[in-house]
Amino acid sequence: MIIALRRALGQNYAFLAAGAAFLALLASAAVRSAPGVLMLPLEHAFGWDRGTISFAAATGILLYGLTGPFAAALMQSFGVRRTVALALGLMSLSAALSAFMTQPWQLVATWGVMSGLGTGAVAMVFAATLVNRWFVARRGLMSGLLAASTATGTLVFLPVLAAIAQNGGWRPVVLIIAVAAGVLAPLVALLIPDSPAEIGLRPYGAEADAPPPPPASARNALALAFGALGRALPSPTFWILFGTFFVCGLTTNGLIGAHMIAFCSDHGLPEVKAAGVLAMMGLFDLVGTTLSGWLTDRYDPRKLLFVYYLLRGLSLIWLPFTDFSLLTLTIFAVFYGLDWIATVPPTLRLTTEAFGERDAPVVFGWIAAGHQIGAATAAMTAGLLRVAQGRYLEAFVIAGATGIAAAAAALLVRRRAAETFQRA
Repeated sequence: MIIALRRALGQNYAFLAAGAAFLALLASAAVRSAPGVLMLPLEHAFGWDRGTISFAAATGILLYGLTGPFAAALMQSFGVRRTVALALGLMSLSAALSAFMTQPWQLVATWGVMSGLGTGAVAMVFAATLVNRWFVARRGLMSGLLAASTATGTLVFLPVLAAIAQNGGWRPVVLIIAVAAGVLAPLVALLIPDSPAEIGLRPYGAEADAPPPPPASARNALALAFGALGRALPSPTFWILFGTFFVCGLTTNGLIGAHMIAFCSDHGLPEVKAAGVLAMMGLFDLVGTTLSGWLTDRYDPRKLLFVYYLLRGLSLIWLPFTDFSLLTLTIFAVFYGLDWIATVPPTLRLTTEAFGERDAPVVFGWIAAGHQIGAATAAMTAGLLRVAQGRYLEAFVIAGATGIAAAAAALLVRRRAAETFQRA
């Protein structure tokens, strides 16, 4: 059946592969969002303070990012299909084991270490690898759509998970996540070949006489990951993109994703309604990031990044001084959702231009590691500031200032064609 479907779709099979990847990314993002939902229920159930739970969340976010470049290299040497299926299996196992936890170290082991490693392999680097392998035309649009799924999955499931946690406790939440990730693992293995060439196809939009893509390297993942990093390190473009993506993670997953529900709770908004605000962000992110991919195909990605980071920084500084009414939060959710990770398509475009199609997914993995280091920094720091100051004001103002700085830095990227990075 699958073989017949591949023959019938031809080059359009790329969209089916992208659809399966979209589902996998949604599941991974939902796993990554769970600590934000579980923060208050775990606090009530075990008496763990917010700093302890934030440490587990920060560990997961950090490993989520650090896994990226090695996962991208592993996809080249071990295969996309097997890497992603195993990662989904690890996510399922980590969530299932956490249902039996009774100590904080077990939270760190499951939702920090295991979950971080699993979700790190099914993240932005997976989207970058799939888009570069399967698409020649519409790369910006598809990278935007797949990037949107990571934030949409993070946010759109929050009201459901929060409602389940409120009515049934935290254990049903982790068990549902375990089942969902476990079901997706064989589906991804079935629908996503390692490359179009494996099933006798060309990438979408490739001409009949286009040269075949370079074969997957037989070198091990560590050599691939550090080799690409070594070629990227001398480039100022790498450091600018790494730094701006650090800010991207700091101002999204780490601050809003981990602490927005608790922040709203401090202002009297119930958890489920606060999760609804985040879900609205996720829906608008799907529109905003997909649109960003379309714009990236047509306009200077540096200028797009300038606009995205500037508006994000200003909105974060504004939020703590509002009245936290449902209307105000709705306005913030719509605006911030459109800008949530709209930065991904232009950042990936600049990475591909600077480092070439072969190295770009791995280098982007290292840049994405900066995103998650920023997220982990915000998740931990905001939690500590909340414990010390009894409020989130300083965390939001500092995050907003970094957004403004990232906007200025984005304009410093020098665009050029890939040169030495195409060589071994």
